[in-house]
Amino acid sequence: MRLLPGMVMLMLALVISGSARATTDVMPFKDEAQEQQFRQLTEQLRCPKCQNNSIADSNAMIATDMRRRVYDLMQEGKSRQEIIDYMVARYG
Repeated sequence: MRLLPGMVMLMLALVISGSARATTDVMPFKDEAQEQQFRQLTEQLRCPKCQNNSIADSNAMIATDMRRRVYDLMQEGKSRQEIIDYMVARYG
């Protein structure tokens, strides 16, 4: 009976750590410069759902979608300004 609280805490910790890992974006970059550009863009772009958060800092689903779109546009060879223009036109 004394083991029950410990087991509950362990299970809770496993569930929380698993869900945290599930929200991490895994995006392979061709080099460090591309990864740096991605970080700069996602820090600059704001999440439309969150109050004054960048899409890099937000856990909102729309921010996850926006980070993925930034990555996809970069892989297509779009310039920094083209990506910003697209995101502004699409999300405001």
